[in-house]
Amino acid sequence: MLSNRIFNITSKKEFDTVCIEVFKYQYINNSVYRRFCNLLGISKSMVKKVTEIPFLPIEFFKKEKIVSTNKTEDIIFTSSGTTGNNTSKHYVSDLTIYEESFNKGFNYFYGDIRNYCVLALLPSYLEREGSSLIYMADSLIKQSKHPRSNFYLNNINELISTLKELEKKEQPTLLIGVSFALLELAEKNKLNLKYTTIIETGGMKGRRKEIIRSELHSLLNKGFKTQVIHSEYGMTELLSQAYSTGDGIFECPPWMRILIRNTEDPTQLIVDKKTGGINVIDLANINSCCFIATQDLGKKIDNANFEVLGRFDNSDIRGCNLMVF
Repeated sequence: MLSNRIFNITSKKEFDTVCIEVFKYQYINNSVYRRFCNLLGISKSMVKKVTEIPFLPIEFFKKEKIVSTNKTEDIIFTSSGTTGNNTSKHYVSDLTIYEESFNKGFNYFYGDIRNYCVLALLPSYLEREGSSLIYMADSLIKQSKHPRSNFYLNNINELISTLKELEKKEQPTLLIGVSFALLELAEKNKLNLKYTTIIETGGMKGRRKEIIRSELHSLLNKGFKTQVIHSEYGMTELLSQAYSTGDGIFECPPWMRILIRNTEDPTQLIVDKKTGGINVIDLANINSCCFIATQDLGKKIDNANFEVLGRFDNSDIRGCNLMVF
């Protein structure tokens, strides 16, 4: 089965081979994706290499049921819907694939979760249902088996006390937080975090003015007296995450890849280091769609690394909505 090969990819050649097989599988089994490809004039037999694969605009997750299987979903992940539009829905038919993806992805970048205490400061996600980030954080908290691992919503004083206690014990700790909550924590409290790795998950979620990542990290470093802020790049429509371990430069796990598309012609890819729209190949999405054109702007640094520079506004999205059902 294709799903058994996804997490065992060890080379670019292997990735490319699986990609083409997955494209053909999803062209046959995903009716929305097939109709999209056909409207672009692309058939299953025409695609011979990864750069020829069409990328489905992420907006389709708001309007269509994007699935490549007849199996009933185990869970439906939903987006926050802060843009005022309909929320995205990701119908996940096999939760074990998501769990394998985020567990192997975390291990790829950080090692054994049991070495950490995991603190999650994710108020905007905890306040609603259907968050894939909450599902992942909850699993990591439980797997860490540390008695102080936990979620934090309004109990900020308890979080501060816990951080100070863990620092005193020199306990390696992960503080996973949404940007606005981390900023508020950094601004209102004096902390000196030497043994805590801060992983921001992005987005002000309508709570504060959006700022660029470098400015955010500078404020967080100042507030927490740290040298480096880590980041997680994920979304409702994906089952994998890329991570930055510093300087806002992201890396994907072996079963995920980023390509950059031309902002004027989304069917064309950019091969140099220019800014464009971020296309994601997430092979863990075997049961939905692995090839997604996001609304994020970014650029490739090299074959393995990329930057996220911002988002399209509505007027910037050209040629994405090529199909109206």
